[in-house]
Amino acid sequence: MATKALRKKKPQGAIRKLASCIGENKTPSILCAVLVVFEVILEVLIPLIMAQIINVGLAENATEFTFVFEFGGLAEPVFTVGNRIEFICICGGIIVVMALLSLACGILAGKFAAVASAGFAYNIRMKLFDKISKFSFANLDHFNTASIVTRLTTDVGFVLMSYMMIIRTLVRSPIMLVLALVSAITINPKMSVVFAITLPIILVVLPFGIKIIFPKFIKMLDEYDGMNESTQENLTGIRAVKAFVREDHETEKFRNVSARVQKLQFDAEKWLVIAMPFLQIVIYASILILVWVGGNEIIVGNMQIGYLSSFLTYVMQVFMSLAMVVAVFVTLVMSRASVSRIVEVLDEEIDIEDSENVSDDEVADGSIDFNHVNFSYSKNHDKLNVEDIDLHIKAGERIGIIGATGSGKTTLVQLIPRLYDVLDGEVLVGGKNVKDYKIKTLRDAVAMVLQKNVLFSGTIKENLLWGNPDATQEEIEHATKVAQAHDFICSFPNGYETDLGQGGVNVSGGQKQRLCIARALLKRPKVMIMDDSTSAVDTATDASIRAGLKNEFADTTVIIIAQRITSVQDADRIIVMKDGKINAIGPHDELMQTSEIYRDIFNSQQKGSGDFDALDESSEQGGADNE
Repeated sequence: MATKALRKKKPQGAIRKLASCIGENKTPSILCAVLVVFEVILEVLIPLIMAQIINVGLAENATEFTFVFEFGGLAEPVFTVGNRIEFICICGGIIVVMALLSLACGILAGKFAAVASAGFAYNIRMKLFDKISKFSFANLDHFNTASIVTRLTTDVGFVLMSYMMIIRTLVRSPIMLVLALVSAITINPKMSVVFAITLPIILVVLPFGIKIIFPKFIKMLDEYDGMNESTQENLTGIRAVKAFVREDHETEKFRNVSARVQKLQFDAEKWLVIAMPFLQIVIYASILILVWVGGNEIIVGNMQIGYLSSFLTYVMQVFMSLAMVVAVFVTLVMSRASVSRIVEVLDEEIDIEDSENVSDDEVADGSIDFNHVNFSYSKNHDKLNVEDIDLHIKAGERIGIIGATGSGKTTLVQLIPRLYDVLDGEVLVGGKNVKDYKIKTLRDAVAMVLQKNVLFSGTIKENLLWGNPDATQEEIEHATKVAQAHDFICSFPNGYETDLGQGGVNVSGGQKQRLCIARALLKRPKVMIMDDSTSAVDTATDASIRAGLKNEFADTTVIIIAQRITSVQDADRIIVMKDGKINAIGPHDELMQTSEIYRDIFNSQQKGSGDFDALDESSEQGGADNE
């Protein structure tokens, strides 16, 4: 998992990093804020007009009715009429127009807020995905898949909501708070003293609550990662679950992790449940006090009833604005945890990139040289996974690699296309250090069929074209014939247009392996690495694939990692590995005479066990999913 050090960074630094994702959404963001300002101004003016209707329009024994605009000590007559009904209708009409304009501003502000926040979230997701797509294998070791999915979905969702609230609610609430507060003070400064008591209470409690809630949301989101990981494992391995009748066990396992998420979510959100009743108590207690004080003011003649009505409206606007500010801050607290998790990915330093002075040279040939190479997944010289490898392979040579699990076979070949970088020494391909090639150029010249065969949703042809998007049907069929895949593809009703389903669920393990080999061959690589990629096919098919490679791709350097000796015994040379070192190297007949490990493996497989991992119980694991 990624380190938690980044979460200790100042929030403003993380926010500044994400601010660059606003991009083209600045215009709708600004329009939203401007429209919200007009919406608030109209809402604040409406109670003043209502006060005029009550104070003037309903005044007893009045012979003429004058609308006076009063605000901040300003009293300006606007119009005078001689009919009560006419005055009320004009004022009512003004209120209706202002309400409709306020509504229109609110609708448009909501639209622009949705456009801006959705665009902001889109840019964050694209920035995240672009960064993840550039990760090396070492970078991917820092984040599990479920955690990355959570960050791309749940965390970005929290940030989206927060941005929408910032450009709308966080603009609206402070402006409403200030204007309503000024209006209330203008109407009756004496009664406005209540704000001097209640506002400090809320402003003191709010930061304290935020400090408590933030770490709880961090824990909740971390547990979300675990729940997503459990879900992913169950869905991708559903066939194994059913085969071993483990549905009840996995259901109980998921129930437990879901219960932990529920508990943490409740623990985090119970503070929100407490916050809102507390705010309501403050609001309604203030209103009761104001009604009592205002009633006395009216009785003694110091205040008109219309202004009391307006004052109470402004009180509600002030407290509702405060409530919205609290809600925004709670959302920001939640998103702050998400922002830190997103920035962890964006701040992850990619350890394998093209250097500034890298040349555009193509890979000359398939020759490979390991010059005293050391490698460690932990980058620790005391824990080497591959140690002092000095190996030289000629272009077009057929190399077999064999050894116990954990002996470093996969680790070794992953250094050739720079899936990892060496700790010491150097790896040369085509006579040139792999670090001096552009990564794309190098990996286009090195085809690697990994231990875990990966196919994607879509047709067989679409998957094969990953090897070469411009390949013709003839080239595709040639590659599948060499990989012994053409016949079973043609047996499907839709042939090359057969849909594979997610992860290639519609084909068997052996068929999947052969499709992956064909996909790699379409690259016409200088180097072909097959990492135990024929383990699910029978020996006859395995032999046919190797023969096809030898006949059709004679200039390609082929490296075959295998568990069974029959897959490598006709190679030009076979490398026997033990504990991350080369124990022996040579052709089959020579190794049978000189290598005790190779001879023991051969004899054990001749007896039918096929299992030589027990020969070296002290072998160290190379890393996640690596030998």
